[in-house]
Amino acid sequence: MSSLKGKTLFITGASRGIGKAIALRAARDGANIVIAAKTTDPHPKLPGTIYSAAEEVEAAGGKALPLLVDIREEEGVKAAVAQTVATFGGIDILVNNASAINISGTLETPMKRYDLMHQVNARGTFLCSQACLPELLKAENPHILMLSPPLNMTEKWFAPHVAYTMAKYGMSMCVLGMAGEFHGRVGVNALWPRTIIATAALAMLGEGEGLISARNGRTPEIVADAAHVILTRDGKSTTGNFFIDDEVLASAGVTDLSGYAVDPSAPLYPDIFL
Repeated sequence: MSSLKGKTLFITGASRGIGKAIALRAARDGANIVIAAKTTDPHPKLPGTIYSAAEEVEAAGGKALPLLVDIREEEGVKAAVAQTVATFGGIDILVNNASAINISGTLETPMKRYDLMHQVNARGTFLCSQACLPELLKAENPHILMLSPPLNMTEKWFAPHVAYTMAKYGMSMCVLGMAGEFHGRVGVNALWPRTIIATAALAMLGEGEGLISARNGRTPEIVADAAHVILTRDGKSTTGNFFIDDEVLASAGVTDLSGYAVDPSAPLYPDIFL
């Protein structure tokens, strides 16, 4: 299978960034896209709303269902899944993309931010997976894809930002467990970028202060294209993997990645966890 035509994708955090890029790539195939995110009114610093993303999906050739969803709220997630089924008849793919980030040390991490990261990343991923699984189990080629890093218990990935690492690894542990639990029935995988990805969220982490620069990254489209490769594979046999975007593309015969660079003249900066 090389196309997602007619498939229904429930994508969290799809109003901007990587989530929206995955949505647009699937839309070009003619997929149905549920844009499950919180932004309904323009944000002063972050571009895009669920409605503007829906317009882009429709323009790309897909069908869009913009839904106001806070993945921390159980009843809201369940209602969004029910509305998806009522609109498109089922769910083929869940992309757990929504995530909260705060790269700070233990003494600098407010408990409010700690709670937010764990509620959105680990708990939100588990909740959305739990809510979508009854529909996924009915699908012809079901997938769950987490935007989370490979599990690695090396100290260096924890020491600089232990709270964030714990929260992101919570997503990855869902991959490990659910892949085994639903082996042969639902493909459950993780995808992570080799380099930093130029998104508005990246800029908010400190690009203006010279800490992180989008010039040293790739565009969200590299992750979207890698996700497309994964999601068009047989989910019943492609499962339990912690994929890296460039390795996925290489497996599909794509080795020239220069077109994804924000600034081809600038050195690429590796993402954390790799």
